[in-house]
Amino acid sequence: MAPRANWKGFLKVGELTCHVALYTAASTSERIAFHTVNRATGHRVHRQFVDSETGKAVEKEDQVKGYDLGSGDYIVLEPEEIAEAVPQSDKTLAVSAFLSCSDIDKAYFDKPYYLAPADKMAEEAYVILRDGMRKENVAAIAQTVLFRRMRSVLIRPYGKGLLANTLNFDYEVRSAEEAFDQIPDLKIKGEMLDLAEHIIDTKRGEFDPTSFDDRYEAALAELVKAKIEGRKIEAPKPPKSTKVIDLMEALRQSAGAAAKKAPAKTAAKARSAGKEKPRHAPARRKAS
Repeated sequence: MAPRANWKGFLKVGELTCHVALYTAASTSERIAFHTVNRATGHRVHRQFVDSETGKAVEKEDQVKGYDLGSGDYIVLEPEEIAEAVPQSDKTLAVSAFLSCSDIDKAYFDKPYYLAPADKMAEEAYVILRDGMRKENVAAIAQTVLFRRMRSVLIRPYGKGLLANTLNFDYEVRSAEEAFDQIPDLKIKGEMLDLAEHIIDTKRGEFDPTSFDDRYEAALAELVKAKIEGRKIEAPKPPKSTKVIDLMEALRQSAGAAAKKAPAKTAAKARSAGKEKPRHAPARRKAS
């Protein structure tokens, strides 16, 4: 079953226009979800808005938005007033500029979406744009109204299609100086830097998101399963705490452990390469 589009509109670059659709690229819907229930009755609990002064429940038709002026005073905004203030959508992703992929500051990334052709008629223009961007190694900045807000979107080639990231506004991204201000200006060189580079080289790998382990989600799943089966719930063992006293010695130990593993892998490859292959080797079966 084809996924449902979150938004449909037109991607416009100068005179080039194609009908496109946005699909959610990341979702939390597969996570374990809980409801709040009454322990005494086992019934689900529903939230209710109450007046902070009278304590009485407020019906939905009496609930309005309010801007806090301070000291408990609010400016009340009616739904009609908010609707009039929201930018009107023309359903157009208008590209304002192309920029080099190396110039992108990832701190501004918000949510990812897949951007695909919305119909057969749009496929040719879509592919022209995708391949041109890939050849030039550029991304596109576009603006449109998404979900009742004017948003800037970064569009990049991604596999057979395009990936669109909504971007945070400048006022939403905090300055890095706030987090990094207390880091001293140390100059690391010599043997310590060489050992660090050696450890990094021995631990090089490839990005594989399937290897990431969501331990929290797995623990919740096991907890729910144990409760259903009436089993005793065993608390996981806390991780062992390690104290690093001598940084240089810790680096040497890490480098030594990595160096011991490397020759074993090399020897295994050599033995494998030395084996004579059969002239008529059977075809490998693809993993199902």
